[in-house]
Amino acid sequence: MAYNIADLFEHAVDTTPDRVAVVCGERRLTFAELDERANRLAHYFIECGIGPGAHIGVYSRNSVESLETMLAAYKIRAVSVNINYRYQPGELRYIFDDADLVALVHERRYSDRVSEAVRDLTGLRHVLVVDDGTEADATGYGGVDYESALSGRSTGRDFSERSADDLYLLYTGGTTGQPKGVMWRHEDIWRTLGGGIDFMTGEPMADEWQQSRTGAENGGLVRLPAAPFIHGAAQWAALGNLFACSAVVFVPEFDPHEIWRAVEREKVNVLFIVGDAMARPLIEAFHEHPYDVSSVLAISSSAALFSPSVKEQYLDAIPNAVITDSIGSSETGFSGISVVTKDEEFTGGPRVKADSQTCVIDDECRKLEPGTGEVGWIARRGHVPLGYYKDDEKSRKVFVRVDGVPHVVPGDHARVEADGTVTMLGRGVMCVNTGGEKVFPEEVEGALKSHPDVFDVLVFGVPDERMGERVAAVVQARPGAEPSLEELNAHVREQVAGYKVARTVWLVDEVRRSPSGKPDYQWARRYAERTEPSHTEGAAAPAADVN
Repeated sequence: MAYNIADLFEHAVDTTPDRVAVVCGERRLTFAELDERANRLAHYFIECGIGPGAHIGVYSRNSVESLETMLAAYKIRAVSVNINYRYQPGELRYIFDDADLVALVHERRYSDRVSEAVRDLTGLRHVLVVDDGTEADATGYGGVDYESALSGRSTGRDFSERSADDLYLLYTGGTTGQPKGVMWRHEDIWRTLGGGIDFMTGEPMADEWQQSRTGAENGGLVRLPAAPFIHGAAQWAALGNLFACSAVVFVPEFDPHEIWRAVEREKVNVLFIVGDAMARPLIEAFHEHPYDVSSVLAISSSAALFSPSVKEQYLDAIPNAVITDSIGSSETGFSGISVVTKDEEFTGGPRVKADSQTCVIDDECRKLEPGTGEVGWIARRGHVPLGYYKDDEKSRKVFVRVDGVPHVVPGDHARVEADGTVTMLGRGVMCVNTGGEKVFPEEVEGALKSHPDVFDVLVFGVPDERMGERVAAVVQARPGAEPSLEELNAHVREQVAGYKVARTVWLVDEVRRSPSGKPDYQWARRYAERTEPSHTEGAAAPAADVN
């Protein structure tokens, strides 16, 4: 059996060729049409000498062409590489070089950046340019028009046999550091994110045709991933739907009103978002306009903080939809899910029922027992990545053995509750150590976001002579609001211990996040270093003295 991305897609094409596969604005393609265009592009790549193992970059907003490029790469056993469309020339040059790109597909609007980034790069030999209505010039570095590349090429599938061992590579910037590539076998990533295992029951798919058979029989669900394709969860929200013979709806960039219009127009059944960064502006846009969301069966948040106050807003506004919250990362894939209910207990971060492959370990790689209150590290075994691309040292630190079994430990703090559920507390490198007490930013962020004057926030540590670090925050207030430090802290103290409140606050026009909604803590710290705070207080009292 070939548990391979291209094979799984082609099974759906052969099962339901005339169903709509993808919608983006006014464009819509059936499964057969999407397959034919991906085949044409794959044959173009082959004519350029691009084959198994070669790396092809995708530098684009969400589009039909970005999906076609990924599928075409996998059809010829090449590797698609996701590139953040906010990257500037220096960042692009780094990833073009680090990922060993031989080809690049990009939207025309990014031509100036690409022109500067590819200068003197000898490995990147082929560039395709997607017409996006802009007039940027791509001729200086030999950019070929995307549609011209497809024109006249074969629509056949005369490609070599594929393997479950073919490589899927996901570049992740995370919250700190340079982007790094996480390497997965096709079967392993499918088993964790692509529907190869039922997310609710943990039951594996019986064979490579089960998804397409079931999807064809059930009619399928229309899904809209609001996150950009630079986010692995968005890629797999789309690919998993395609494997199940179901349509995927795209919006090029995150625009709350445009997303609701697409939901209404295309009768979307499942809206996929990434935490509060998308959930909050979406729910506020929903209240500004009476959109018809009667088709929505589920709203699913993944891979970022989905705070209790925002969950409550969705439950009130769209009571007939199931709201889910799941955890995972580029290194673990899916690790657990919960169905959101009203008035659930606030435990500091997303709280889910972990799957059977996930546990929490201490610093000595021992599993933590439920209900102890100890904070450890999330770990996952089973279908896990091969490691980081070209970084053996980092791979050795993250891929470890627990009870003699290989596990991946990406660096996320977590706690096992008495009922066996797992609460995610945030990335370990962002933990604030104030007077010997650990403060997890996502816990404080969730508490701050429930304040009526707060729209978005990032919490981090800043140096403090007495305490080592003090808790600080950049806060994006709602229009016309300017909450004081005293007001914010009084509110936060109702939910978390006093030593966790922010001692210094910067009010900002906008909290900076990645297009996928991930927090940009590096930006927050740089902003704090060069800007006088809006509110601050004297050195914090020792943690034990603060109630």
